[in-house]
Amino acid sequence: MDRIKQLAKEYAAEFIQIRHHLHAHPELSYQEYETSKFVQQKLGEYGIPFEVKATTGVIGIIEGKNPQSRTVALRADMDALPIKEQNTVSYKSQNEGVMHACGHDVHTSCLLGAAKILSQLKNDWEGTVKLIFQPGEEKNPGGASLLIKEGVLQNPAPQCIFGLHVNPQLEVGKLSFRSGKVMASADEIYITIKSKGGHAAAPHLTADTILIASHLIVSLQQIISRNNNPLSPSVLSITSFQGGTTTNVIPSEVKLMGTFRAMDEEWRAKAHQLIRHHATQLVQAMGAEIALHIDVGYPTVYNNEALTTLAKNIAEMYMGTGNVEETEIRMGAEDFGYYSQRIPACFFRLGTANAAKGITAGVHTPLFNIDEAAIETGIGIMATLGAQVSF
Repeated sequence: MDRIKQLAKEYAAEFIQIRHHLHAHPELSYQEYETSKFVQQKLGEYGIPFEVKATTGVIGIIEGKNPQSRTVALRADMDALPIKEQNTVSYKSQNEGVMHACGHDVHTSCLLGAAKILSQLKNDWEGTVKLIFQPGEEKNPGGASLLIKEGVLQNPAPQCIFGLHVNPQLEVGKLSFRSGKVMASADEIYITIKSKGGHAAAPHLTADTILIASHLIVSLQQIISRNNNPLSPSVLSITSFQGGTTTNVIPSEVKLMGTFRAMDEEWRAKAHQLIRHHATQLVQAMGAEIALHIDVGYPTVYNNEALTTLAKNIAEMYMGTGNVEETEIRMGAEDFGYYSQRIPACFFRLGTANAAKGITAGVHTPLFNIDEAAIETGIGIMATLGAQVSF
């Protein structure tokens, strides 16, 4: 651990520059062509064999002593968001309208740094570390699901997996962990309500799609309030209402869009059935037709209790007990959930805020940035988990 900490400090400036390069050249989900080439180039420089999966994903393998004794996977996502950056920094995005506003440039830089250290020290630790540089975290169906279909959890099969994510609400120099349910599933809801339309002064001659949609929006909330266990977090939000173009016409079509979030996979499946049944019955009872589609997205992120306790203990030894906190439950989603539903997983947070320097902007905003001292922490903890965890 001391050697890893020393190398993380020594290499921090190098990987801050790598982060600058990645930040300046962001690419959208499933379009990470240059980012993938850059990662491949770096792994080649470190003497780490790799293969490409799901077009832009890069999977590296580092073998220590007795490589068959264990396999640990370390994952970083690489895609950016369709956001126009407003930061005035030397490494500002050069791709107009695209920005690393969720810290995936940080994740990739930290995993590259950990890879360099683990490769350099491969005679000092046992087992195999699988590096997963993943595309498409920000967009369905999720790069994790594509990599899993292409066998990323096989040959060799990891016994566990770790993922790191920036946290702009957590001060730099800190990490946070949580066992059990950590992040919600995320499904998209698309509803179209149709009738023949008609004159606004003669609503009795048609089915009023605006009124029907309004009733539906309100009544759908009872799916959560009267069917879900109130101790299990869940959210249903209708976020778009499109219909009508003038004051005297009842439109023939109204479109609704929204999102459904849950922390329990069994309840999630039941809620889908309830939403479909309730919406169909209400709309038809009011005289209109309905087309409803639920685009099933990422599953819940579930941190294996034993693995997370082990990782937290290692982090406390690495960082000091006072610098390791508990992650709060979030209703946001992460495609890391696909991994966590299949093998023991631990998804933890890296503190990147510095209130004294004014670095507090949230992720998915045009002013998001980090205190880059976090890079050293991220490199070190990922390398340490890769080298020390046996599960």
